[in-house]
Amino acid sequence: MLTCRNLGAAYGDIVALRGIDLEVKAGEAVALIGVNGAGKTTLLRAISGLLPTTGELSFDGRALGAMPVQRRVRAGIAHVPEGRRIFPGLTVRENLEVGATVRGGGPQLREDFERVYDLFPRLKERAGQLGWSLSGGEQQMLAIGRALMARPRLLLLDEPSLGLAPRLAEEVYARIAHINEGGMTVLLVEQNTVLALGMADRGYVIENGSIVLADTAETLRHHPRVRDAYLGR
Repeated sequence: MLTCRNLGAAYGDIVALRGIDLEVKAGEAVALIGVNGAGKTTLLRAISGLLPTTGELSFDGRALGAMPVQRRVRAGIAHVPEGRRIFPGLTVRENLEVGATVRGGGPQLREDFERVYDLFPRLKERAGQLGWSLSGGEQQMLAIGRALMARPRLLLLDEPSLGLAPRLAEEVYARIAHINEGGMTVLLVEQNTVLALGMADRGYVIENGSIVLADTAETLRHHPRVRDAYLGR
């Protein structure tokens, strides 16, 4: 579904990604792990079209090239950014409506609301509350729900456990696993290696803007380099 070949990206003169080779197959959950500053967020931004890139980047066999962000969303790519980035002055329902804007309304909109509310019942309970009044975990659920309202086929998740208590992080990951089991393709960036590799099919390790390891999640969990650097002995 998603293919990166020799992908590069930079912030001005600062090279952030170098020669990235990565692929995500339809229906997979793929984890991208690494320390802060390794290039994880930059890679998701590049896939979403928020950064210019070099090399090859394709989705469903279609070159993304200079395709603008909104067209990538319409093509089926949705991005849940680090830090959630919900609209604090909008209600929960209004935040979800923003997610559906790119595809318009129509008779399916009610069905989409119900699907999100079934996945995150607390959002239905708080539909009329303003975004700023939600807890961190609820805001993360709202950010994921907003992305799902666009009816994507590939969901990009950037640090979904960031700032959450362990119990809430596990709850959010249980919902992500449920989304993936329902057929949604997922590429997630995460510092919590235990959670990420616990639900992913495959994984990549990125260091200094380059992929240094790629294997099944099970193999990476037992790889000495991953165990020593990210899991601890």
